[in-house]
Amino acid sequence: MDAQGQVDARFGPVRERFAAVTGAQPGTGAALAAWCEGRQVVNLWGGHADRDRRRPWDARSLAQPYSVSKPFAAVCALRLAEAGRLDLEAPVQRYWPQFRAPATVRHLLSHQAGVVALDRPAPTAAFYDWDYLCGLLAAQEPSWPPGTAHGESALFYGHLVGELVRRVDGRSIGRFLREEICGPNGLDFTFGLSPAQQPRAVDLTGLDDAFRANNASGRPGLYRRAIANPPGAQDAAVVNSAAWRAAEIPALNGHGTAGALAGFYHALAAGRLLSPGMLAEAVTPQRTGPDLVFGPEASWGLGFAIDGDDGYGMAGLGGNYAGTSTAGGYTIAFVTGSVGNHDRLDALENTLRDCLGLPPFPSDDST
Repeated sequence: MDAQGQVDARFGPVRERFAAVTGAQPGTGAALAAWCEGRQVVNLWGGHADRDRRRPWDARSLAQPYSVSKPFAAVCALRLAEAGRLDLEAPVQRYWPQFRAPATVRHLLSHQAGVVALDRPAPTAAFYDWDYLCGLLAAQEPSWPPGTAHGESALFYGHLVGELVRRVDGRSIGRFLREEICGPNGLDFTFGLSPAQQPRAVDLTGLDDAFRANNASGRPGLYRRAIANPPGAQDAAVVNSAAWRAAEIPALNGHGTAGALAGFYHALAAGRLLSPGMLAEAVTPQRTGPDLVFGPEASWGLGFAIDGDDGYGMAGLGGNYAGTSTAGGYTIAFVTGSVGNHDRLDALENTLRDCLGLPPFPSDDST
């Protein structure tokens, strides 16, 4: 299926590369968007949105980009911090008295709190019961003393941040995101799909044993504990279900368009979501070193992965990504329904960079 959508004439090679990428995907399709010089210059989609190949991916198809969702949760909390309602240096217990780990709000936002795995087995249904899962997280001993190391809270970051938002503001993080962040800025991204949005959701394909084994290869021992309890986050039958899509699981199951993801980072850079000062703090490394959950060295800001001096953003399982290249002067987002590695993003971003006269990035699929 040919690439659909629009690109500025300058970025014609991006359309060609995108068509090749989607044409080679064995399952559902993908979408790509980019902003540069204050305007959207790429907005493309292609392939099918469902496993049966009956529904083409269109401009309104909603993809689940896994951890690309996490910065959306972080910005909700940062908005409260900016308003003086949430103190980054305060212990989490000030707002959530039942929370056992001796972490500060800053530790929690920057993946330093250590609450990354549950000791008590939990069923998949825990993802659909906010209070129950938050109760388990509150009682959980951290995997390291907070503030002494970092590791991505793969399944739980959104609940940890979201419960702070709920306790401070009273709204669920999904409602806060809709009313304060995405709605006012025209961003088609949400936690928890409504019945009217469910038919727009993209099926995830390729979540088989081989993919899971490959993704776990070489990871620290903590990784398996951190991603497998509750079970189901990498199970197609779970993540393609109406129950999963309707739930608010903000570390993983935001749903949106590539245009909304790239637009989110454009709005951040334009000062529409956070003040310049708060954004600068959010994208300043809070800690750098080996990620105790995923393994490779990582640098975390307040909800954002920091890429040296070049920029900030977040990668997601299966090849998804959204972020800003501050050095290159653009934002980019790639979402896919056909899980794989990040080579597709590398090829697309380097084609975009070539159109801008920028040097290519070396390929790196460590995220």
